Amino acid sequence: MGRCILVLLWLGVCLLPMVLAAGELELATGRAGTPGTLRVVSCEDLGEGRYDCRGQFTPDNGDAVVEVAASPDSEAGDLLRAQLTPEGDRAVPAGTKGVLAALALPGVGLGGLGFLPYVVMYWLGARRGRRAAVTGGVLVTAAGMVLMVTGLVAAYS
Repeated sequence: MGRCILVLLWLGVCLLPMVLAAGELELATGRAGTPGTLRVVSCEDLGEGRYDCRGQFTPDNGDAVVEVAASPDSEAGDLLRAQLTPEGDRAVPAGTKGVLAALALPGVGLGGLGFLPYVVMYWLGARRGRRAAVTGGVLVTAAGMVLMVTGLVAAYS
């Protein structure tokens, strides 16, 4: 019973980042929100490596300019393609940069799932296929790591 609970928790911890990133992916791909241009006006240093950035979002449809929260990895003066959230309070990078940045969190979850099949096989006492499960685990974990690092590099470049 304890092992079943552990596997369910493992699945939950690894799948939750994928669920949480769905909204960001919809924004980055343009399926949600309003397309436009974001000009970062200011970034305030809050200490401990945290920043609060503000910007002006100009919608492509010609609507009025909107004051929004910008990504904390922005710098004052940045001008980039962005999507305005449906709530209208924040703009996120759009296009390739936005999609890659939004995929960083699912990459963490994917990496965590890599060795789950091996662990289950080990607990069940299965001898056949464990080597393949290890190989698959290495590949899936490596893919998750590459996705995560690529997303982080895209977000901070």
